[in-house]
Amino acid sequence: MNRPAAASDPSSARLDVWLHAVRLAKTRSAAKSLITAGHVRLNSEVPKASAKVAVGDEVRIRRPGHERIFVVRRLLAKRVGAPIAQSAYEDVSPPPPPQLFAAPPRRERGSGRPTKKERRALDRLRGRASNTQRRGSGPFSL
Repeated sequence: MNRPAAASDPSSARLDVWLHAVRLAKTRSAAKSLITAGHVRLNSEVPKASAKVAVGDEVRIRRPGHERIFVVRRLLAKRVGAPIAQSAYEDVSPPPPPQLFAAPPRRERGSGRPTKKERRALDRLRGRASNTQRRGSGPFSL
């Protein structure tokens, strides 16, 4: 029953299956969605989900704010545990930009609710649109 690891490794694997097997995507359909949305590159090319992955290939995954770069070290056809999955690729990504680690600004304790001006400034900082409406666009306007 005990087979050597090299004998159980496939000669090639689909990209979406490999991303799922090495735990870079939670589900195979999520891996396929990443690929079809154009967030994944295989050797600097935009692949299909059925593209074959080989040992030594470079897989780039674009995430919000940064890009992660992986080199395929081992092919897996089925999802495996985290320690084995991490040994199947090498992460050669540069460190993420420092703004991803910055803590959001906090109000001082006991300073009360923010004023309308402060709330709008916070919304702009967070990249949210404020909930203001134009004059005359309410439900009772003509």
